[in-house]
Amino acid sequence: MNWLEALILGIIQGITEFLPVSSSGHLVIGKELLGLAAADNIVFETVVHCGTVLSTITILRKDLMQLFIKLFKFEWNTETQYIAKIAISMIPVMVVGLFFKDQVEAFFGEGLLLVGAMLLLTATLLALTNLVKFKERKNVGWGSSLVIGLAQAVAVLPGLSRSGSTIATGLLIGVKKEEVAKFSFLMVLIPILGETFLGAFGGDFSVQASGIATSSLIIGFFASYIVGCFACKWMIELVKKANLIWFAIYCAIAGSVALIVGLL
Repeated sequence: MNWLEALILGIIQGITEFLPVSSSGHLVIGKELLGLAAADNIVFETVVHCGTVLSTITILRKDLMQLFIKLFKFEWNTETQYIAKIAISMIPVMVVGLFFKDQVEAFFGEGLLLVGAMLLLTATLLALTNLVKFKERKNVGWGSSLVIGLAQAVAVLPGLSRSGSTIATGLLIGVKKEEVAKFSFLMVLIPILGETFLGAFGGDFSVQASGIATSSLIIGFFASYIVGCFACKWMIELVKKANLIWFAIYCAIAGSVALIVGLL
């Protein structure tokens, strides 16, 4: 993998991690288009995921700082309850990740056909947000946090957008538009950090064995981080308007193309 290919994949990761179009699905598509077997190595994906995690922390740093300050007051205040709701939302994906990850990967695999089908499902969820209307929306509650968490657990499938699934689910069950994107991005921090930690310290993680130059890894990291900062901020503002139909159209087109190419 040369520096330009690392740059392209880093940009793809940075954009698609936050936009409701599936980062994992687009990385699969990107690998296919660039013909990069080396990109399958866990090293590169771990590095670019670190970049988008850091971009989330950068954009939501004030919210995170406020939550931590209130948490260490050891009071059952609004912020502590919010953290507890985030913890509840993480339970389903942690159960899947710890106990069923290998089975899910073995059953569904990874390829253009799966990515295409899941992108079409993402498109359907996003389109529904424009059809379902609420007279009055509510804050994230205990039940809604679990439901959004279940959507995140299902989104382990390549092509099914994590942000698209969680944001769309939140909107479809009546959560306030201004809250759902931030909750979606905050709830994924611990699972991604955990997955990144396991990937970095697992037996498959080796920069030397990856065959990818250190300079390419650095470029991929900074590309995903810088682009991720812009994408995260933009998505939060966009969800407030709840106009996700263009993303639905894009996912439908990308999913159809992936299915056609996968069948050829």
